[in-house]
Amino acid sequence: MTLLVENPAGLDHLTPEGHPEQVARLAAVTEALAAPEFDDLERMAAPMADEAALLLGHPQAFIDAIRDQIPETGAAALDADTCVTPGSWDAALKGVGGCIAAVDAVLEGRAANAFVATRPPGHHAERTRAMGFCLFSTIAIAARHALEVRGLSRVAVVDFDVYHGNGTQDVLWDEPRTLFISSHQMPLYPGTGAASERGATGNVLNLPLPPGSGGAAMRRAFETQGFARLREWKPELILISAGFDAHADDPLANLMWLEEDFVWITRALCDISGEVCGGRVVSTLEGGYDLPALAASVAVHVTELKERGA
Repeated sequence: MTLLVENPAGLDHLTPEGHPEQVARLAAVTEALAAPEFDDLERMAAPMADEAALLLGHPQAFIDAIRDQIPETGAAALDADTCVTPGSWDAALKGVGGCIAAVDAVLEGRAANAFVATRPPGHHAERTRAMGFCLFSTIAIAARHALEVRGLSRVAVVDFDVYHGNGTQDVLWDEPRTLFISSHQMPLYPGTGAASERGATGNVLNLPLPPGSGGAAMRRAFETQGFARLREWKPELILISAGFDAHADDPLANLMWLEEDFVWITRALCDISGEVCGGRVVSTLEGGYDLPALAASVAVHVTELKERGA
């Protein structure tokens, strides 16, 4: 059974008119997953993460600084791309809490796998810096929860967002019990993600892809490097940063993936999870800024999770 963790509070995280990371993104995903073919998903509302969870990824001073910048009315800019409004704190903490709840459900056998439909995204948030639309490093916190709270010894995070997951890499850089694999367009924001960035213990594998390349380049990168490394690592849990902005229709980047490419990478990761960790996969939404492409890509991604979780 596949678990869908929903975060309605994500609709209360407001961004300025014209901002690509908008409320309509989560609404489009929610509408897509309300189709009859998804009636058999197990659904739950994302719970609020507590401060102890945030401390798995960030120091107290950073957490306090974000909380202090949440306005009572209006909006506050954290940088040129990232803003907060009165609903942003709950939205972000429920995103973290939802990802942790999904990890717990899968590790306890209450779900075969899970998808967390949430915003704001998280993979750009570094240990001490909110950036790139992201406040907290959601998936890195979930990985450290699996290690510190649930007692796992090896966790893998695979990020196929078009942008490099610099925040995840930063939080997990010195964590030898994690393997972080990221495919992403390069050059592109935030300027990190070179193949030479390997983590403190060789626990990072970056797979930069050239602008204009399509799904074939991504498939080669994973088939020649990523999948072998993942199998060698033998994770007890695979976490996916599922960004859909590598889609050819996305307005902010220049990779040319189609829905079939998201099907392929999802199926392949589920197959490997079946080999090494009993199919235990938790995926969480990151980017994707063309609304029809985002909705269609999420739908095929969750369909693959459903088929593997049946």
